[in-house]
Amino acid sequence: MEKKILVAIDGSVFSSNSLDYLIRLFAHDNETIVHLLAVVSSAGSDQNWMFDVDPLRAPSPAMEAKTRVADKYLQDARQRLLRNGFTEDRVNTLTTSSRANIATAIHHTAVQGNYDALLIGRRGMGKVGEMFFGSVSSQLLESCHEVPLWIIDGEVTSTRFLLAVHALPVSLMAADHLSFILHANPEAEIFLYHSSQFFGNVPKASPEDFYGQWGEEWCAQHLDLENNLYGAHTQILIEGGVNKERIKQLDVQSGFDASHDLLRKAKKHHCGTIVLGRRGRETNKGFFGGVSDRTTQKAQNQAVWLVG
Repeated sequence: MEKKILVAIDGSVFSSNSLDYLIRLFAHDNETIVHLLAVVSSAGSDQNWMFDVDPLRAPSPAMEAKTRVADKYLQDARQRLLRNGFTEDRVNTLTTSSRANIATAIHHTAVQGNYDALLIGRRGMGKVGEMFFGSVSSQLLESCHEVPLWIIDGEVTSTRFLLAVHALPVSLMAADHLSFILHANPEAEIFLYHSSQFFGNVPKASPEDFYGQWGEEWCAQHLDLENNLYGAHTQILIEGGVNKERIKQLDVQSGFDASHDLLRKAKKHHCGTIVLGRRGRETNKGFFGGVSDRTTQKAQNQAVWLVG
């Protein structure tokens, strides 16, 4: 099944790290299609606001120069993927202009294009001032809930994944996303881990909360709420095509902070990517939303996938 990944490109070392991450995981996965995106801001540039209103009006020389630079970044990125195992039909490029901020434009493109994931490098800054990814990643962290968000920090060299396990439907959705993305990767290993600090005062879900997505019969057979859904997560991964031998369960542990536990456990088991299910934006400032934020902010030379 085809997997569409939208990748924000700005010509920086940080988007370069994103390309390395893609190459390491998907170079030989023929189901993965990469769409490289560069956003050029037209805000405050001469009379470019008229170009937004009247598409027949020629853009200004300044806007044309920015677009040429963005196109060069995209072509350089595309050639890098092609040199490292991707085929021509699996790499597409897109340049778009927007008077909105960069994060809004990227978010809009991801949602409108119905992508399976949005990947962005953290703390990057390109040569063109408008194409910066410092605050962009934090804005997307806040706003992007419709499309799974992958945030890459530094150089990620491991193909091991730490899946945060907790007894909420969004956690099973994260497992479902992970199996969809990784089932064709024979090298990826998945470690399941639950920290007792995930919930705080948030009430655990009831079996009925899972019926809408997985059905009552499946839930009756596989939901193990008393075991933090370790079994249910494993079952979803296996049903998604992940070999059982590639799945390992880590013991439940407790600490003063769930994000610290996740990062410490990922480092101990050499996991390059942490995968988290998070609740919707209406509850994102609650306890578990804070775990997502803190994990992403503290990650170093790691990727964090946020689903939900």
